[in-house]
Amino acid sequence: MKEVRPTTGLVVQALFNILGNLNGVAFLDLFSGTGRIAFEACRRGADPVVSVELVRSRSKAIWKANSFDSHTHISMDVRKGLSWVSRKGFAFDVVFADPPYGVRWNETLPDLILSRREILKDCGVFVFEHGREEIVKVTSPWILRDERSYGRSVLSFLELSSSASKEG
Repeated sequence: MKEVRPTTGLVVQALFNILGNLNGVAFLDLFSGTGRIAFEACRRGADPVVSVELVRSRSKAIWKANSFDSHTHISMDVRKGLSWVSRKGFAFDVVFADPPYGVRWNETLPDLILSRREILKDCGVFVFEHGREEIVKVTSPWILRDERSYGRSVLSFLELSSSASKEG
């Protein structure tokens, strides 16, 4: 099992400063780890917030610490988690993912999110945290809107082209 690598305070602060006001924003936290991002989204008014974490021991800690009515946590693989939120009819303004670095998620995760297109609202943003040495595979209909580096971490902000949004 990969050790948890919590998102640093600098990256958390930058992420939420860039996202701005989250009141009423639907937020999905993939590879939730400690739940820090999901809890911060809740604290800032996002609703609903769903977090997905595979490792049961981490999930138990998230469930125990969960004090937000707007937060739902599921303990399963991200692929199954995306299927679950799709079946439940969730659609998100923000999909945030912080997978383990160096496991090649940068090559597959954008396509995986696209395969569940219905979970990302029109004008929604997919924020992908990854290692500096990893290049995110950005192919049509994705558009890389912004990319910010913080030490070894990079936040890539992807959106679907307007024609892809109309197709969904």
